[in-house]
Amino acid sequence: MGEFTEKVKGNVNEAIGNVKQESGNPATRHEGRKQEAKGEAQQLKGEVEGKLGNDI
Repeated sequence: MGEFTEKVKGNVNEAIGNVKQESGNPATRHEGRKQEAKGEAQQLKGEVEGKLGNDI
C-alpha cells in the first residue's frame, strides 16, 4: 500500500485505540493500547514507504 494509505489507517487505528483506552473495562483498555501501537507502526511504515518508495 502507499504512504498515504498507511498513514490514514494508522491515524484511524490510533484514534480508535485512544477511545477504547477511555473505557472502564480493563480488557477493552488493553485492546485499545494494542490498537494504538498498531496505528503508530502503520504510520511509521507509511513514512518509510514515503522515503524509500512504495517498492519495499
